[in-house]
Amino acid sequence: MKEKKQQGYKWTFQNIGGATRVKIQSGEDLKHLAELDKKMWTVLSCPVTGLEIDCKSLEYMDADGDKKIHVDDVIATTNWLLDVVKDADSLLLGKDGIALSDINQDSEQGKRLYASAKQILENLKKEGEVVTVADSSDSIAIFAQTRFNGDGIITEGSTDDENLKQIIAAAVTSTGGSQDRSGVQGVNADQIEAFYQALADYAAWLSQKPELPYGEDTDKAIELFNALNLKVKDFFLRSKLAAFDQDSTAALDVQVSRIEAISADNLTEKGDEIASYPIQRVTGKAELDLTAPVNPAWAAQFEALMAIVADKKKKTLTEAEWDEIGQKTGAYTAWVGQKAGASVEALGIDCIDALLKNNQKEELLKLVEQDKALEEEANGIDCVDKLTHLYRDYFQVLRNYITLQDFYEKDQNVKAIFQAGTLIIDQRACHLTMKVQNAGAHGVMAPASGMYLIYCTCTSKEKPAPVEIVAAMTMGETGDLYVGKNAIFYDREGVDYDAVVTKIIDNPISIRQAFWSPYRRLAKWIEDMINKRAAEKDSKMMADTTAKLQTAPAAGADSKPAPQQFDIAKFAGIFAAIGMALGLIGAALASFFGAFTAWWHWVVFFVALILIISGPSMIMAWLKLRKRNIAPLLNANGWAVNAASIVNIPFGATLTDMVKFPLVKAKDPFAKKGLPCWAKWLIGILCIAIVVCCMWLFGCFNKWNLISPIERFQPKVEEVAEPAAETEEPVAPVEETTTEGETAPAEQQ
Repeated sequence: MKEKKQQGYKWTFQNIGGATRVKIQSGEDLKHLAELDKKMWTVLSCPVTGLEIDCKSLEYMDADGDKKIHVDDVIATTNWLLDVVKDADSLLLGKDGIALSDINQDSEQGKRLYASAKQILENLKKEGEVVTVADSSDSIAIFAQTRFNGDGIITEGSTDDENLKQIIAAAVTSTGGSQDRSGVQGVNADQIEAFYQALADYAAWLSQKPELPYGEDTDKAIELFNALNLKVKDFFLRSKLAAFDQDSTAALDVQVSRIEAISADNLTEKGDEIASYPIQRVTGKAELDLTAPVNPAWAAQFEALMAIVADKKKKTLTEAEWDEIGQKTGAYTAWVGQKAGASVEALGIDCIDALLKNNQKEELLKLVEQDKALEEEANGIDCVDKLTHLYRDYFQVLRNYITLQDFYEKDQNVKAIFQAGTLIIDQRACHLTMKVQNAGAHGVMAPASGMYLIYCTCTSKEKPAPVEIVAAMTMGETGDLYVGKNAIFYDREGVDYDAVVTKIIDNPISIRQAFWSPYRRLAKWIEDMINKRAAEKDSKMMADTTAKLQTAPAAGADSKPAPQQFDIAKFAGIFAAIGMALGLIGAALASFFGAFTAWWHWVVFFVALILIISGPSMIMAWLKLRKRNIAPLLNANGWAVNAASIVNIPFGATLTDMVKFPLVKAKDPFAKKGLPCWAKWLIGILCIAIVVCCMWLFGCFNKWNLISPIERFQPKVEEVAEPAAETEEPVAPVEETTTEGETAPAEQQ
């Protein structure tokens, strides 16, 4: 960490998360926050939802209400807090509750907040001078014992007059009312005006009630007439057509064929079909015979209507008489359609007349004015709620905004506000989890982070809606991870969710995983190749078997194929080719391994072989792991991250916990019984002996005078012949004396 002077104020900087960032560590820093170059802010905006912090605090910081917290919003919040709080350093403590003595009464806003905070404590009958978030948030408790609370809504508790209480109750019932700050339903000025207007309108409408043509049964008669009107007029029109053309009578009347079509069915289920028949048989007479049968689907309604509107002695009903029934009820129907003030009808006309006669509307409106007079004081109580929330949460937001300091905190109990909880999967705990609104859209930008990401849909009985999360796997290997795998997610409150993996974005997790990945890919390729070949062989075998069965000769025929003679020349050629191939391979191996003249050559060879296979994968993984960046994950969630936020290998190790089991000496009673120890050693020694023997046969040890017994792999003569001795001058032969005294040359001896 180092300090750097800027023009104006001297800021403190720190290196964290792969970038140099400003460190806010005092109230003096807060006073100069507006002077900080916006290019130095780690975050330029963040959403107010989906974060692990009281959303009410974020809404208070979102001054323009656009559901985003921008740099200017943070600066405006800072200036407001510095104006109403005495000690700027206290804003860095994150206390839940502010003492009255800590409110700055030298400013106008501070004075109002002090008075409102004091009023809250008095209303709650709370001892002490500290107002907490719980105190200021419980508006119902704050205003429960108050008659007026500045919201412009009066309740029955706003007056001691019993008549006014009854009127308020009636107005609430008729208009629906509004909820007062105390939690009780009441009425405001507009609802009082609407209530009295409805009383007057209903009384005026009721006074214009016309004479009822059918007495108390008029409403029922109108209902029945409207239900039957179209059906009866249809009958009269059919009758007129039948009178015009007698030959069409059968076609206009109910057809027997239609009845025959449904006669075999349960007729109680054919009500719609029967209702479509004419209301009465069509005979050509344009009149309804009141003594004749009526369509069963309409009979009950027709008989009920006739009992109200027709003389019992009447035998027929013409079309004109039917229209006259509708005309008699026309005036009454029009009056009903002009009904006004229906909201107060339930009160009854006697109560309505009494309320209009004893008009107390002005007294109610005066009560509303008395309540509104305390609006400023009540709004001050709301401002106290803003103060308590920001006094507690402001600096936490700042730490996650300017520097992402909470994310890089060494104390693992401290979490960033975007960390949603912990995902337990594949014997690992992933602490870097975020909530996402749309996993598909989020996954478009997320791969740029370079992290191995697991998207899950989480459901819980304690929460009404499912939660979409993304978790970063930063330690271990891919293991048994796949789409559809079940896991458990714990949110920051400790609530557990059933999690199902819906999507995986593959990126390196660790160097160890990268080391083994080429071998896993090779094993996977071999496995796929074997499965493919086996499937092809099986398919070919089935096809051949099917073809042979289809072309098999008939029973009784001589189906034995002619015996084939053994062609020794053919197999001799095959054996020769195999021998030649083995010889070439052996010669190549002998030539290659012949260069290894010391034991450490073999060590270097195997190390180089491993590096050739795993080295590129490990290097690529190392390059990616050291550049993992959380910024794309935040940007995909609606943040505007202004600086890279690296998750390097050491830091990544703190974001995923690996399982650690103690050493257990007890044996698994269900473990598969293997070979005894001496047998394993014997097999190992035999394998080594076989390898050494093969190497000896292929001439790998010729350099050490362990010559291969196979002539092909033996070194050539010129390779092992000793160099000729240097030429020496001839030496005269020495003569020896024999027993007889004769001298013999040395070469004869």
